[in-house]
This record gives sequence, C-alpha cells and structure tokens, in this order.
Amino acid sequence: MDNLGYLLLVLHAHLPFVRHPEHEDFLEEDWLYEAITETYIPLIDIFDRLVEENIDFRLTMSVTPPLASMLTDGLLQDRYVKHLDQLIELAEKEIERTRWQPEFNRLAHMYFDNFRKARYIFVEKYQRNLTLAFKKFQDLGKLDIITCGATHGYLPLMETTRSSVRAQIKTAVDHYRSVFGRPPRGIWLPECGYNPGDDKVLEEFGIRYFFMDTHGILHSTPRPKYGVFAPVFCPTGVAAFGRDLESSKQVWSSQEGYPGDFNYREFYRDLGFDLDFEYIKPYIHPDGIRIMTGIKYFRITGASDHKEPYQPDWARDKAADHAGNFMFNRERQVEYLHSKLGGKKPVIVAPYDAELFGHWWYEGPQWLNFLIRKISCDSKTVKLTTAYEYLKENPRNQVVTPSASSWGYKGYSEHWLEGSNDWVYRHFHEAGHRMHELASRYKDAYGLNERALKQAARELLLAESSDWAFIMKTGTVVEYARRRVKDHILRFTRLYEDIKNGTIDEGWLSDVESKDNIFPDIDFRVYC
Repeated sequence: MDNLGYLLLVLHAHLPFVRHPEHEDFLEEDWLYEAITETYIPLIDIFDRLVEENIDFRLTMSVTPPLASMLTDGLLQDRYVKHLDQLIELAEKEIERTRWQPEFNRLAHMYFDNFRKARYIFVEKYQRNLTLAFKKFQDLGKLDIITCGATHGYLPLMETTRSSVRAQIKTAVDHYRSVFGRPPRGIWLPECGYNPGDDKVLEEFGIRYFFMDTHGILHSTPRPKYGVFAPVFCPTGVAAFGRDLESSKQVWSSQEGYPGDFNYREFYRDLGFDLDFEYIKPYIHPDGIRIMTGIKYFRITGASDHKEPYQPDWARDKAADHAGNFMFNRERQVEYLHSKLGGKKPVIVAPYDAELFGHWWYEGPQWLNFLIRKISCDSKTVKLTTAYEYLKENPRNQVVTPSASSWGYKGYSEHWLEGSNDWVYRHFHEAGHRMHELASRYKDAYGLNERALKQAARELLLAESSDWAFIMKTGTVVEYARRRVKDHILRFTRLYEDIKNGTIDEGWLSDVESKDNIFPDIDFRVYC
C-alpha cells in the first residue's frame, strides 16, 4: 500500500556568532560548546548509525552561517577540545567521588563514556569540523541542509533599507556554497519573519522554498485551499511551507509536550551548582561564576523541588513510547487529511529548534532515532520527506501572496520590536543607508580600502543579528547583547568615517578583522 501523506521534520540549528580571541575564557562561547556536545554530536552519531544500518530517512536541517562559521573556526575548534577534555577529567573524578553511591556512579560512568565518544567523533572522525559530517549526510541524500539569513537578521524590520535584506540573503548563499559545495535550495527565514515581497530577493539568489509560521499561510491572499498541509507558491514561484501547530506543540511544549515527562532528565540540576565550590572550581568559569557543566544526576520527578536520581533505562523506554505515540498521531492525522483533501497527499511540517534535541531535552536525539526507525520500518501511512523532494513529486501548487508574519510572541514581530529593544533599529537603518552609500561610491575599491569596506559590511551584518533583540526581550544576558550591538555599530561608524576621510588605521583594522572574522570572502558590493 502506498503512503497517504508525508512528515517533513525541520531542525533549525542556529547560534549567534560569538568569538572572542581577546579573552582566554569567554562565558558566552560556552553556548557553542554545549550545543556541540549535547545536540550536534548526538545527532551526527544517530545519522551515522542509521546510514550504517541502511535505515532510510529524510530530514531537513538549517545550519546557519554564524553556526557554520564557528564550527569551521580553528580557534573555537581548539577551545572546544580543551572544554571537552575538562569534562572528561571531571567525569573521571566523579566516578571516584560517587563510588559508594551506585545510583550516581553509573551516571558518572555514562557521562565519561559519552564525553570520550564525543571527543572521538569530533577529533578523529570529522577532523574537528562538524560541517563535514552534515555535508556527508546531504551528499548521501538523507539530510537536506538549508541556509538562513547571513547573521539571522530579522528581515521584516529591514524594509527601509532593502540593500540590507539583499545582503543578508546573498552573503548567506555565497557562504553556504563555500561550506557545502553547492548552492542552497531552501532557507529558514530568521524567526520565520516574512514580508510580502521578500520572496523576490529569495528568487533573485536561487532560493526555491522557505518555511513560515501557520498564520502566514492561512492569512494568504487568496486563502490557501489546503491550509498548511500543502505548500503554496508566491507570485515569484518560490514555495512556502507552513508549520503544523499540532505536531509542533506535541514536542516543544514543556508543559503539554513530551519533554516534561517526569522520567526525563532534569535540565536545571547541574553539578556546576550542586557541588562544593572548591571541588567544582576548576570546571566552571575562571572568575568563579558557577555555570552548567552538562553533568546532571536527577530526573524531572515532579513539579516540586524534590528530585529523584535519573534512570537512563526508564528515560530511553519513555522516549520510545513517545516516538510511537507521535507516529500514531501523525498517521491518524494523515488519514483524516487525506480523506478531507480529496485524495491529495498532505505534508505535515514539523519544525523545531535543533538545540531542543539533546541540550534542553536530553532524550530528544533518542526520540528522533526511534521515530525515524519506526516510520521507516513500520509505517505504511506516513513517509518522511524533504521540501525539495515533495516539490519534485508535487510540482503544481496554488499561487498566493502569504501574509506578513513571524513566529514568537503574538506572531507579528513584537518579540523583536518592543520597549526593550526598539532602540537598535534606527542605528541599523542609518548604518544600512551609509553602507549603501559606501558600496555605491567605492565599488571599484581595492587594497586597504577594499578591506575596510568588507569589514564595514561584516560589522553591520553582525549588529543586525536578531539574537540581540531576542535576548533583550527575554532578559537573560542583556548587557552582553546591548554591548554587541553598540560595539559593531561603533566599529562600523568609525570605518565609514575613515573610508570617507581617507584615514584608515591599518593596525586597528587588522585587530578588528581578527576579532570579527566571519565571511572572509564577503562581497560588499551587494549593498550597491
């Protein structure tokens, strides 16, 4: 029996560009190290085993330009190995410390084995460059890697400087080609932010499809005949896929979704906060700031502060149960939709932040492994697909104009434009106009002038990252986010004035180039 519909799983893998060679230890660089250890390496390990065991699968994954740039950066690669060696040393000490506590000792052994395996995969198997792994799975036809805005800049709030929108897309496309060896087919619009007309820029640079939040499709003009269960074509011919709320919420919601199950590992109980300061001191920040180590001994247990020891076998069994439940629900959903859509095969788009799997939800990679195997081996109703494969099989789709939209709070940009962060945009807009002026006036520049123009483009792109506005809204590391925006805008402003005045300081420029070294081959002329 042929399948009745498709499941399109999308993992959005992104981190802001954080690289500080001027500091020996920089706290926010840990975001990358944690994601490598807890998300990217576990996913790569799963994909490798699926390939080795001939389990067919299809998955879509964005690897954003900032993330790919950090994964290929020699300084950060070296620092990650040092970070991993510290974790291995800590886990080894924990094996000794917990030798009379069997419920914790087996966990210490588990972490020790996991960290050593991570080191083998990172150093030996993929030569410290995880983009090689993702490219391998893409070349095998299992993983469809898509790009994103160059620095995850929020496109709907760049409308006053269209050259900035074009720069975000072209720079991302060029960078993707340099890393993965071919042009990207699809894109994850940063924060799913879309303005009607943005698809013209996507079409200009060869992007064939993108993803939107549910209401961006449902509020299209005219209304989409199949809702979010089939892609639509923008007037340019670029396809838009809409998120299915039911399948998304079932996974990401910590209250109603799977990650909140009491058998899963508790995220917030970490050795970095639990153990005696002198014991843990070598493994936290040198300034004495307690941080997460990634070694956690407790399960969620319940809503109270009381926590019971983590039981990996219970958690693994629960992940298998939840994978079976998810597949069952998608099968019933597909059967219902197939009958209601007049025999058309629906596509259920289920996008998630990749870091949910492993970092926030420790068992997430196990769940994904079970789900892929169950669908591949057991389901005759639903089949895994990618946007590219679905469009090849279904080339005729309705033409509409999608609605302006985003995901996040209220769905219309409010998370990135409100009282705590609205001050940044006047600086972005002014800098965008100035960059357009420079690129138009000095498009034939070479030598030192060209270097300065390239760096000005980098500084503007780095300032525009939507992560800084997001952090200001959520109130986590607000001072760091504010400082990043100010630093990049100030550097851009100095470069603008120095280029126009012919007073470029090569020593200062070299220093800035060494710090903000993203996009070495950037084409500043895109701002023309």
